[in-house]
Amino acid sequence: MPNTKIAGIGYYVPERVVTNDDLAQVMDTNDQWIQERTGIKERRYAKKHEETTTTMGVEAAKVAIERAGITKDDVDFIIFATLSPDYYFPGCGVLLQREMGMKQVGALDIRNQCSGFVYGLSVADQFIKSGMYKNILLVGAEFHSIGLDFTTRGRGVTVIFGDGAGAVVLQPTEEEGKGVLTTHLHSDGSQAEHLSYINPGCHGGKFVGKEDHGYPEADTFGGAFLTQDMVDNALVYPHMNGQHVFKFAVQKFPEVIFEALETTGYKPEDIDLLVPHQANLRISQFVQRILKLPDDKVFNNIQKYGNTTAASIPIALCEAWEEGKVKDGDLICLAAFGSGFTWGSALIRW
Repeated sequence: MPNTKIAGIGYYVPERVVTNDDLAQVMDTNDQWIQERTGIKERRYAKKHEETTTTMGVEAAKVAIERAGITKDDVDFIIFATLSPDYYFPGCGVLLQREMGMKQVGALDIRNQCSGFVYGLSVADQFIKSGMYKNILLVGAEFHSIGLDFTTRGRGVTVIFGDGAGAVVLQPTEEEGKGVLTTHLHSDGSQAEHLSYINPGCHGGKFVGKEDHGYPEADTFGGAFLTQDMVDNALVYPHMNGQHVFKFAVQKFPEVIFEALETTGYKPEDIDLLVPHQANLRISQFVQRILKLPDDKVFNNIQKYGNTTAASIPIALCEAWEEGKVKDGDLICLAAFGSGFTWGSALIRW
């Protein structure tokens, strides 16, 4: 049975740089406040009415395909991870297939938010191992800035997120001990509303207001789709109970990394590079201390791009590779935690 290797990798971030000082012009915040809590200095915002989640994914995909030494016609399956699709439906997978003029291959959309890329990698790995597909294009892309609350009310969420896309081409490899060694996926839906974007939706308030999620009571939500009440009461923006999310993240991040290491017989010191989901620099630093890894074994770029959710791991992995920090034979660990709650890890011998 073959393993799955990353044959090509690419990323795309929009040109527009938005600094913390820029955000301070529209909400009550400042550079020091944001950096102390998140480590973020700036992020990228896509061009409204010109760029979309799909078009950013296309740009990243073009680079990954070229670096893999194949053409778009060689791609036999598409996996697209995002929480910010162009349309409510259909998903971005088919839109990317259309935009790139690909053959009529299958397209799967992954809705696991910050864990989306790791989930997609695990799914692709099974397809490759089974022999079903030979060239899988896995994309993670996000257009967060289109749906954030740019007021002081929304600053706790808005300052964190940025736009961008990353992509990889996955292929089988017969090289002994190379490629994806193991993946581990988990979820806990009991925490769902603590980090969520629930309106518009068909819940009708069923799960809202019954626990301390920070949402208004259920009877304010109205019907299944977008209502004026939702707009008037700012119920159409993402919600995050920051302290609650942080508490779970710093527990589950190291837990799922140790799970991968124990499965393969490795120890933390065997990791050549840890590429965590770029959720919050303070979370990454906490995990680094737990694993006792030196600075040169952990790659963070949230300072430049903010949290790009499903795109954050492939963007960071690609940057690390371009900077020569990912080399042939290296043991690379990917880990993510996010809305759902979902979390996962992957261990790769490059």
